[in-house]
Amino acid sequence: MGYNVVVDFKAKLKDVPEDPGVYMMLDSAGEIIYVGKAKRLRARLKQYFYRSGNKTAKVMAMLEHVADFRYIICPSEVDALVTENNLIKKHTPKYNILLKDDKSYPFLRIDMKEDFPTVRLVRRLKNDGAQYFGPYMQSVNVRDITELIHTAFKVRDCNRDMSKPSRPCLNFHLGKCSAPCAGEISSEDYKEEIRRVISFLKGNDREIERILSKKMMAFAEEENFEVALSYKHKLKVLDNLVRKQVSALPKDLDLDIFAYETNGVLGAVNMLVVRGGKLVGGENRVFEAADEDISSYIYQFYFGNPPVADEIVTDSVSDGDALEKAVNTLSGHTVRVIEPKQGVRRQLLDLSHSNAFDALEKYGSREERRALRTEGAVRQLGELLSLPVLPNRIEAYDISHISGTDKVASMVVFEGGEPKKSHYRKFRIKTVEGNNDFACMKEALTRRLMRMKEGEDESFATPPDLILIDGGKGQLAYALQALADCGEEGLEILSLAKREEEVFLGSDPKRSILLPKDCVALQMLQRVRDEAHRFAITYHRTLRGKHMSESELMKAPGIGRKRAEELLKKFGSAENVRHASAEDIAALEGFSRSSAEKLLEALNVPNNGDETQK
Repeated sequence: MGYNVVVDFKAKLKDVPEDPGVYMMLDSAGEIIYVGKAKRLRARLKQYFYRSGNKTAKVMAMLEHVADFRYIICPSEVDALVTENNLIKKHTPKYNILLKDDKSYPFLRIDMKEDFPTVRLVRRLKNDGAQYFGPYMQSVNVRDITELIHTAFKVRDCNRDMSKPSRPCLNFHLGKCSAPCAGEISSEDYKEEIRRVISFLKGNDREIERILSKKMMAFAEEENFEVALSYKHKLKVLDNLVRKQVSALPKDLDLDIFAYETNGVLGAVNMLVVRGGKLVGGENRVFEAADEDISSYIYQFYFGNPPVADEIVTDSVSDGDALEKAVNTLSGHTVRVIEPKQGVRRQLLDLSHSNAFDALEKYGSREERRALRTEGAVRQLGELLSLPVLPNRIEAYDISHISGTDKVASMVVFEGGEPKKSHYRKFRIKTVEGNNDFACMKEALTRRLMRMKEGEDESFATPPDLILIDGGKGQLAYALQALADCGEEGLEILSLAKREEEVFLGSDPKRSILLPKDCVALQMLQRVRDEAHRFAITYHRTLRGKHMSESELMKAPGIGRKRAEELLKKFGSAENVRHASAEDIAALEGFSRSSAEKLLEALNVPNNGDETQK
């Protein structure tokens, strides 16, 4: 069903209970666009529909499309998490993190209930009583692990039926298998060998290193160097694995670490895997979603890959207890969910955040990343501030002076989120006495808007979609007065206060808006503001340097302001005049050879232009 009548969300919220449950956001066509869970439904939904400065950019953008909401009461937070997962799978809402690819990872499986267990590579975990090791992701090749096992330990890698005796295969004659198929070893002795394999998979590297080293030396003494070299290669593979050991972690500890980062448009989840105290893998996934925590993602992940870790380490979930209980329903053993504040787990979680942030920074092609920071930021700014016109052309202004002297204003222009330097302009403040930044801003804007009506200058003739000024309500009030004086009240103006990065809009000057810190729109505004500040300071320094040069030149006999300006126009600075020749100076209107020599003498520079050593 569609929605032709605007829903009064605040009135509807009064009927929402404070029970655990699941809520669904619907668009104007009645489609479910987001599913979330809550420990207290009414409190959670209030965070969406009452003004709040802690919502992410993607959530704020989503709310522009929300026409109604529904909810389902659940017995507990755990039931809410499970119900949320089922609804996400059923409706695939566009603003949820979705695991559409159903990706599986390699594990090693050992079933000690068998008489002669094997080490098998599998892609799915089952609650069958077997031991599973993994998952093995990037940076660790599971084939390298199995090769190490079958090189060092005499365990079978065949699928023979052990109930039927048969002749041993080549591996027995190569010393790589104990041939249980031929009755060469008892089940108890064979299982002892398998227990050594399990010890290795849990982090004990010393024994396998000793075995490989011993075999390498034995083949070298027999001058079988080719085989000895293969064992040397296996030791190198083992060494690379050992180097992944995380100091200060127990060698038998298994961790799954999850971190979430967002730039307001995209979100990235990083997962790091620690097995046997070693960092053995990790991966990144990047999504377009409005999720503010990743409980649902983690539960979806483990729904397809039941956890074998001892701990889930994350600071990106709102209710760790509920997630822990829900995940433990999928696992054959107890898994703890922890949020570390310090120590090695905190360091690993920080590393995971760094990987997630890096994935965001490098997601897509270079052109796509540029587009996100520019056109994407412009679109996002328009959405977050509900601007009637897309702010494609943004003009920013800043004031610079020292104690009210040499007052200047800068105007920088960004189009499509990128600087358009050919349209930069600068102003020398003419009418303001003393130190009054507010009045300086009003003068600069008034002069700029009056020039827009003249239409002679291309930059001034192009009307801005958004005017940005550095400051708070005071600066905004003066800027609005400039717009009113020039009859341009229809232009949107925005002030950006530095301390909290508060935004005040000219169309609603009493309301303070806090844009999400992670959003590319705020980052673009900061770039524009900082560029206006840089341009103003650069102009002020140039002007101040010119005045200092004028003052220095006017100390010479016969040099007044007009002659000083002529000299600076030609040579740029008093220092350049000091290095000029008498002939070059005499060539200027109003100068003679004699006056040029007197000037150079006064500046303590000989006629040939070389600086006098003092």
